[in-house]
Amino acid sequence: MDTDTITALATRAGEAAVNIIKISGPQSINIAEKIFRSKNDRKISGIKTYNMIYGNIIDGNDVIDEVLISVMRAPKSYTREDVVEINCHGGLTAVNRIIKMVIDKGARLAEPGEFTKRAFLNGRIDLSQAEAVIDIINAKTVESLKIASNNLKGSLSNEIRNIREKLLEIIINLEASIDFIEEDLEIIPYTEIKEKIIKINDSLKELIKNEEKGEIIKNGIKITIAGKPNVGKSSLLNLIAKKEKAIVTSIPGTTRDAIDEILYMEGIPVIITDTAGIRKSKNYIEKIGVKRSISEMEKSDIIVIVIDNSTKITDEDIEILNKAKGKRLIICINKIDKKSKIKKEELEKYAKDKYILEISALKKLGINKLEEAIMELTIGKEKFDIEEKIIINQRQKITIEKAKNSVENAITAIEMKLSEEFSALDLRTAYNMLGEIIGENAGEEILNEIFKKFCVGK
Repeated sequence: MDTDTITALATRAGEAAVNIIKISGPQSINIAEKIFRSKNDRKISGIKTYNMIYGNIIDGNDVIDEVLISVMRAPKSYTREDVVEINCHGGLTAVNRIIKMVIDKGARLAEPGEFTKRAFLNGRIDLSQAEAVIDIINAKTVESLKIASNNLKGSLSNEIRNIREKLLEIIINLEASIDFIEEDLEIIPYTEIKEKIIKINDSLKELIKNEEKGEIIKNGIKITIAGKPNVGKSSLLNLIAKKEKAIVTSIPGTTRDAIDEILYMEGIPVIITDTAGIRKSKNYIEKIGVKRSISEMEKSDIIVIVIDNSTKITDEDIEILNKAKGKRLIICINKIDKKSKIKKEELEKYAKDKYILEISALKKLGINKLEEAIMELTIGKEKFDIEEKIIINQRQKITIEKAKNSVENAITAIEMKLSEEFSALDLRTAYNMLGEIIGENAGEEILNEIFKKFCVGK
């Protein structure tokens, strides 16, 4: 374990009412005392943990800043080391001078995520909890904050440890069977072991299944509104956004560029993009707009294609529908306040009936159904209660998938009636893989990859 004392600005750099400079390590209190003078001659070393002391940062005879200093002694601190926090006034000049003084007295500048890395290495949190700290910092919504907070409290850690305990119990029984093979002693019936392994596999599948929905809740979805010119795309965007975001006229081709609007549906960030009408054109600027529209469609999670109810389906409509193949698609038949010249049945080969909606952006009809369809395509029909779900991230998902593959190999080995050593080896691999989630078997490369995502002061 590194015994250096480290320091960094824990708050955002720049002008602010207050900034906090954090120091962690065995020399934290000693270094802070060398640059601090209290108003009542008390020493930092003389105050109790979780208490504060008021005074000045002093450089020779110069008063640099008026500060409050808090002390958290090991192991009752974030890093489980002695920690001192200098609460000073905001502004880079004073902050940079204080940090330089701390470094001159024996500390070094912390690396990205080094405070949290020390918390992990000192056993205060495991690796999944460390990753939850990043998620709390980056949380965009209340829901994403709940996911991160649950994992910081240990919901994922507890589940992984529970699964590993079950795996270890089975491994011990299988290895005992190998040891007593000459005595022809069956410790636990093979069929019973198989049932236990299948239940473990189901638990891993559930974690993997929830990851995609968790990522959507944390990072949001991208929706593109597409269609030929003058079908009502911009009117639809304005209606969903509940403001005049895009210019609406009766002149085809008004929208020449992609227009983005960020809003929230049931707490999920949704980026909706209104695009230029897709059609063949000789106009150079319009051609660029059409190219950009197609690019936006390709990048989208969901595509909403708008079709004009008052005109027959054209080759341009068909071409746009074909460009959406393979994507989650909603077709909006707009302008139902006008006499219809198309039928829903004509569109059923492109989308399911429940995702072919009849709307009127002008009259504000059918918009609730559109929002319901978006949510259903995003997180499914069943209510997704994040309070009851354990949500993993992409790195954890990849590791759990590898563990699941090994568990399934063990099931196959049992079904093929192979020797116990084969299934025991597969389950041991799964056990070790799951250890990477909480950091028990994580190598230096994995740790560096995770902690470099942090800012310097965390």
